[in-house]
Amino acid sequence: MIHVYLDDYRTCPKGFVLASNAEECKQLLDHSEVGILSLDYDLGWAQPTGYEVVRHIVESGRYPNQIYLHTSSAAGRMQMYHTLSLSAPADTKLHNGPMPDTLLHEIAGKA
Repeated sequence: MIHVYLDDYRTCPKGFVLASNAEECKQLLDHSEVGILSLDYDLGWAQPTGYEVVRHIVESGRYPNQIYLHTSSAAGRMQMYHTLSLSAPADTKLHNGPMPDTLLHEIAGKA
């Protein structure tokens, strides 16, 4: 099981696999079991956004165990959270914000 961090700019936390664009993230979701997924919304000028990944999750039914939304885009976070909250299975934990430092330290300690 892997943890995936989708972001084109921020540093990837220790213990996570970096996906720097939506396509990389979708490939990781399709070919790996993902424990934690942390999503950014804005992924560069004229690039697909984190919402494209959310749509892919919903359409494929391949939900991670937990999903965090670390984006600084309030509108993007709201759009991603709303779509996921309507479709995520009960055993997927959806968090409307970034991962807490305690979780990041715990994962980094295991990496």
